Amino acid sequence: MTESGRAWARWRVPAGYPVAVICLWFAKPTLQSVAAAAAIALAGLVVRGAAAGHLRKSQALASTGPYARTRNPLYLGSSLLALAFAVACRSWVVFVVLGAYFLTFYPVVMRREESELRAQYGPAFEEYARSVPLFWPKLWKSDAGAGADFSFAQYRRNREYEAAIGVAVLLAMLAARAVWRK
Repeated sequence: MTESGRAWARWRVPAGYPVAVICLWFAKPTLQSVAAAAAIALAGLVVRGAAAGHLRKSQALASTGPYARTRNPLYLGSSLLALAFAVACRSWVVFVVLGAYFLTFYPVVMRREESELRAQYGPAFEEYARSVPLFWPKLWKSDAGAGADFSFAQYRRNREYEAAIGVAVLLAMLAARAVWRK
């Protein structure tokens, strides 16, 4: 990937902060929208958590657990979290802003990571990429559980619990705002 592609991908996290502020500004949450969002967020956290428990960054090509169904389960989980946030906020502006953010950054990030994995793992990655979709999961894959080796210690090393804390704080803020607006 080009240097400009790497720079663009690095802006993903810093750009997320003003996006969050914009979304919070336009939020019109209700307790019902926050409850619905919590269910969606739980699904996103489960996907991300399962992925984090299989991911050994720079040590091995992750291809078990959720990585047997999609090459990007962390980003799939993140998209569910963004959807949850949009549902909680109850604003079409939030849906548009979050959609634009994801479409701007995540394809670039996924291409960059694919390039790095291809360079690191060569033919093993090529074979994996041929059998596992980039983003939308293959739900009915018969051998998806083969070799599954989820590790709670790996989940902690990848600090995925921070996502759960962030989601809990954000949903609590939106619930408080829903109560305060009444």
